[in-house]
Amino acid sequence: METFDQAQRLIAEREIKMVDLKFCDLWGSWHHLTLPAGRFKPEIMELGVGFDGSAVGLKNVKSGDMILIPDLATGQIDPFWEVPTLSFICTTLEADSHIPFVNDPRNIAHRASIYMVETGIADESYWGPEFEFYVFDNVAYENGINRAGYCFESLEAEWCSSEPGQGYHIKPDGGYHAIPPKDRLFNLRAEMAQHLEAMGIPVKYHHHETGGAGQVEIETSMMRLAKAGDASMLIKYVSKMTAVARGKTVTFMPKPLYGMAGSGMHFHQQLRKKGKNLFYDPEGYGHLSNLARYYIGGLLSHGPALLALTNPSTNSYRRLVPGFEAPVNAFYSLGNRSAAIRIPKYAHQPDTTRIEFRPPDATCNIYLALAAQLLAGLDGIQRKIDPTEAGFGPIDKDIFAWSDTERKKIKQLPRSLDEALSVLEADHDFLMKGGVFNQELIEIWVSHKREAECYPVRNRPHPYEMTLYFDV
Repeated sequence: METFDQAQRLIAEREIKMVDLKFCDLWGSWHHLTLPAGRFKPEIMELGVGFDGSAVGLKNVKSGDMILIPDLATGQIDPFWEVPTLSFICTTLEADSHIPFVNDPRNIAHRASIYMVETGIADESYWGPEFEFYVFDNVAYENGINRAGYCFESLEAEWCSSEPGQGYHIKPDGGYHAIPPKDRLFNLRAEMAQHLEAMGIPVKYHHHETGGAGQVEIETSMMRLAKAGDASMLIKYVSKMTAVARGKTVTFMPKPLYGMAGSGMHFHQQLRKKGKNLFYDPEGYGHLSNLARYYIGGLLSHGPALLALTNPSTNSYRRLVPGFEAPVNAFYSLGNRSAAIRIPKYAHQPDTTRIEFRPPDATCNIYLALAAQLLAGLDGIQRKIDPTEAGFGPIDKDIFAWSDTERKKIKQLPRSLDEALSVLEADHDFLMKGGVFNQELIEIWVSHKREAECYPVRNRPHPYEMTLYFDV
């Protein structure tokens, strides 16, 4: 919908009782407040709905007042509410001046697109995130002074094979494209996909992933940056809500299970201008243009700093370990899934040629991750960073078959969140271009991630340390 009158007609036609307003905090989580439909009046589009930004980390306590303005184009009937409810994603504004809040992640993503147009390089960027996640039947965890632990249960997992049942279980790392009856989640995924399609989010396909304890994937078609950000938030919401309705639970943690495949969120991406795919050149390596190669040069040059935004959890680096598909080395390749940037072999037409940045995971704030990747790529184009001259390949061989001496020639990505944050502190000028990010946000991000995540994890005894050291 485009106008408030259209929203009002929908409310009347569908007998809507509630209007839900959703907004994103700095760390990538949604929050919401709900109005009776009778209070959804035209003045809301001008005056907004007030809330305390300090309570969700967007502002400090002394100046926490902010307002929400619904983005009418995002209006959707929420399929999970028992009371008929119309939902909107909101823009956050300063309460006094009514200007867009500078550190609203969604506003930052919009500014990145505006800056891209201002550079004259491209007028559209297209994105296709892949969503890998685990579905569990039961989850429990605790962290106290004298005890810590977690327990995830999946009826698909081989560890349940000794329990009474039908005998259809999936071996560890044997779940890729598993078929029913081993794939017990096909109906659940289909229901998720139906909800998403009804919301205007194009689902490319869904399938069981490698992890044999309920790992699945939903992949979307390519979308413009703004829609990709909103769609990603909706995909996480729909996945979780659909699972809960069926007595299950979803986690997008990169590495919830030891010895099982981790969950990433690979970003397929391309730039266009006047409808033309700027990444395509039939004569180029992987059908890539020089502009695309410069974009790759920017992504990989700034890759260590990007990971502080695209992989911003301590758990992210449980997934990013050598020897597996999760990339830990900064190089690009045609089809090689251990590369930080993969060029899909099957996408070689003028419209489909693209690159895939593989390190990220879904603990990121999707809006910040999209904006940061775009800015890194644009910086590469502006500076004409040739990825080959910069030492980023292409490499089309199995680097894990190389000697340690040979592998050391490849630049590595950070191995911990703290390391990535340190790189971001030193390398963030590319994020400041066009006023997209600002110094205050970088400092808030780094400080929070260290104080609230890195240090609490570092300072706690690890359960496995009891096995290693208790009897010293």
